[in-house]
Amino acid sequence: MIRKAFNVVILIPLAIILIVLSVANRQTVAMALNPFRPDDSLLRLEAPFFVFLFGALIAGMILGSLVTWFAQGKHRRRARVLRDESLKWQQQASATGPKPSAPRQIGA
Repeated sequence: MIRKAFNVVILIPLAIILIVLSVANRQTVAMALNPFRPDDSLLRLEAPFFVFLFGALIAGMILGSLVTWFAQGKHRRRARVLRDESLKWQQQASATGPKPSAPRQIGA
């Protein structure tokens, strides 16, 4: 139910906005990668403007994901250490703990 509400409230309007931006920015633009000679054809990309917009959006999402992944590394490492320590204690407790004895018969 929450996923359906999320789709309706967030993703559908976002998709509409992206479609409108794509249609409105169809003209071809040139991105010059050489600041000293912008007319250099080797370091010049020509594409519709929405391609550059989507490329910047995707690059930002990937960069943000990588930064978050590296920033949370210490928490993942601590969880790994605590998990290993917990497994060690569980194995140690089962190896040295009391052995279950055979059930006693009542009335015998």
